[in-house]
Amino acid sequence: MTTELERYAASLLPVFGTPQLVIDHGDGAYVVDTAGRRYLDLVGGIAVNALGHNHPALVEAITKQAGQLVHVSNFFTTPAQIALAERLLRISGAPAGSKVFFCNSGTEAIEAAIKLSRRTGRRGLVAAQGAFHGRTTGALALTAKAAYREPFEPLIPDVTHVPYADVAALRAAVGPETAAIVLEPVQGEAGVVEPADDYLRAAREIASAAGALLIIDEVQTGIGRTGDWFGFQRSGIVPDAITVAKGLGGGVPIGALITFGEHTSGLLTAGQHGTTFGGNPLACAAGLAVLDTIEADGLLEHVGAVGDAFAARVTEAGIPGVRGVRGRGLLRAIVLEEEIAAQAVVTARGQGFLVNAVAPDALRLAPPLVITDAELATFADALPRILEEAA
Repeated sequence: MTTELERYAASLLPVFGTPQLVIDHGDGAYVVDTAGRRYLDLVGGIAVNALGHNHPALVEAITKQAGQLVHVSNFFTTPAQIALAERLLRISGAPAGSKVFFCNSGTEAIEAAIKLSRRTGRRGLVAAQGAFHGRTTGALALTAKAAYREPFEPLIPDVTHVPYADVAALRAAVGPETAAIVLEPVQGEAGVVEPADDYLRAAREIASAAGALLIIDEVQTGIGRTGDWFGFQRSGIVPDAITVAKGLGGGVPIGALITFGEHTSGLLTAGQHGTTFGGNPLACAAGLAVLDTIEADGLLEHVGAVGDAFAARVTEAGIPGVRGVRGRGLLRAIVLEEEIAAQAVVTARGQGFLVNAVAPDALRLAPPLVITDAELATFADALPRILEEAA
């Protein structure tokens, strides 16, 4: 009898390798595989499932919208598209004259941001070492990892990568030909690396002095993941644009570029960019349900509280093999003393927990924002056994 994973291997391109599990369904912060085994989902679709699995508000919104209208093309608009754009402008604190462009993913939002930067008349882009901005050829040029980039070079030119969180290096790289600086408030794929509090403020000053755009990639950090609506907000800056995706749809594909202020919002005009499915009413209804629930349930405060409590619990436990906990809110990395993260993923899965080896010595956690302190505590309590077995 052919197994599901054998059928997968026979029918799908192997770009993701072999899946770890075949997931059948989920509820809250848990998923269940096709063999009936239950797991605490600390991956959250890689920071996507903001409301967890099978959340009634999201299910209701999607069901209702599917019964009304799924797609109409961008020759037209819908109430859901307009309402979600207005909500994003409000929660981002965008000034008057700001605008939203809807797409389907974080990578597409970055592509739109690159085109936005080209409309300044300049070509240079400055990004950070350790950055991950996507895998399409434009976004890949900003992504730092050589293994992702090199098989597809030459990519778009005039991209410079500087050490992350190094103000002096950033200042030295930005000049009169720089169109934009593109930064993450917290680098997720690099191992959940958080810069000093003044880094984004320095980036804002450097960009302004050079006449360049400051574009903040909030694809992973946005929509409450760090305990604020967006990761940049803690620094008090006003960027020129941000990119959003992942958690916005709670699992339904959606992305957005938000341009701040009239000048930046006027750079892309009619006919200069587009997408067939962007801003479709189904995805926008999902986005509204996610934002409504985060507000109604006080999830921003919840994320900050449970994330800090978890980090403190792991740190204070003095677990052998743990060097510390990085990150903010519910975007965290458990930093290990040895490079056993890949083995720890396997042992954790065997004990009913899904985690991600974001680096050889780091386990990334990006669970649903609705996860409870008690649920996170079960993982913290299991961590010594997990690491002992992995080692």
